[in-house]
Amino acid sequence: MKIYTRKGDDGSTSLWYGGRLSKSDARTDAYGSLDEAVSALGVARSHATDERLHADILRLQKELFVAGAELATAPEARGRLEAGISMITDEMVARLEQDVDWYMSQVELPPKFVIPGGTAVSAQLDLARTILRRAERRIVFVNEQGDGVAASLLSYVNRASDLLFAMARFADEPEPELFEGRG
Repeated sequence: MKIYTRKGDDGSTSLWYGGRLSKSDARTDAYGSLDEAVSALGVARSHATDERLHADILRLQKELFVAGAELATAPEARGRLEAGISMITDEMVARLEQDVDWYMSQVELPPKFVIPGGTAVSAQLDLARTILRRAERRIVFVNEQGDGVAASLLSYVNRASDLLFAMARFADEPEPELFEGRG
């Protein structure tokens, strides 16, 4: 089976339910950043030994694919999306909030900025978090251009990056390195 179509050789890519746009389009950049975060999470998951953390990372990866599918759909085809399959729901956002609360209840938040790298898993979760924050900025830009991003998608990506912060602190060493503002 060939995986190449040569259709993208002109610098364009196809959207779900039809249509094409430039690979440099803000929408393409946004869902590409989500894809990058999913891959970074795969590295974190491959190192995670805690059963709940492993399962939650996998669920987050799957849900970020849902967010990517929603972004990869032209606004005029949005009516064809399916809740929880190709479209983020308010319930998915609420679940993230519950997860953030659980992880934060398991750790004591440091009083200063944490320097990533306490463990391989926490460092990878922090990297995925920064990638997801970039995706969020790009999604906001798409929305500001008038391309109609759903509020639930914006909320989901914001909560997901909060969850990654909480997961990283959970996966960190008991005494993470802190940045105190001095060189």
